[in-house]
Amino acid sequence: MGEATVRTAEGRTATLPPTGESVERPSPDRRVLAGLRSPRRPRLWFEILLIAVSYWTYSLVRNAVPEQRAAALRNADWIWRAEQSLHIAVEHTVNHAVNSVTWLIVGMNYYYATLHFVLTIGVLVWLYRWHPGRYAAARLILFATTGVALLGYYLYPLAPPRLMNGGGFVDTVVVHHTWGSMASGNLADMSNQYAAMPSMHIGWSTWCGITIALLARAVWVRVLGLLYPVATLVVIVSTANHFWLDAVGGLLCLAFGFGLSYAWYRAFPHRLARHVVAGDAPTRR
Repeated sequence: MGEATVRTAEGRTATLPPTGESVERPSPDRRVLAGLRSPRRPRLWFEILLIAVSYWTYSLVRNAVPEQRAAALRNADWIWRAEQSLHIAVEHTVNHAVNSVTWLIVGMNYYYATLHFVLTIGVLVWLYRWHPGRYAAARLILFATTGVALLGYYLYPLAPPRLMNGGGFVDTVVVHHTWGSMASGNLADMSNQYAAMPSMHIGWSTWCGITIALLARAVWVRVLGLLYPVATLVVIVSTANHFWLDAVGGLLCLAFGFGLSYAWYRAFPHRLARHVVAGDAPTRR
């Protein structure tokens, strides 16, 4: 039996497959995997439950890590010496300079205690409402970043600068009697005091900043998004809650989160469709 041919628009001939020949289809396992990797419309009840359970688990694991004070103080001394050898050990100078301006340091104390949670949740809500097709991939970055940070807390206990022996740093929350920090004052006994590496203030704020900068339409909003992690870096150093290198650790955790999300969804969140139509098929708008 002869093969069927068809003439293309360019004038070439192409051979058609024989009639009745079966077309290879993906296996059921591949179809299931492809379905799991496809962006889906997030469900509000599930997202609220997931965030609540995840934060509870994060807090439980982070605070249950044995507070190895001696090891944490040794590691803090090593970090401080390493920064001195790199000529970046300016945390002490920054801490004392900003602490001398009362209104500024008090504002930073409240910034440290509140925006870390408020803005992160706000970006998640914004993604859920306005970018549902990108929500799951962006959420995976955040969750993976936080998950790998827990390993850092367990494997590398680290005292913040304000708890170093003879470091001369000012614990700005204690000195200025501001509320809200789980790391100082009356709430200190409720949290792990030696979980400074990596800094999730930097990990989460950079995730917020990148997400806003890539997805927001207004230029001024994008600029504010990019400035947010920079401001957070200044705050965590000024309040003596972290070293510069803690911030580097937070960025490494975030890089892992981006890599995992890319490997799963085969694209970064801003490259995915913004909306998901009925049947969970993505569509761009």
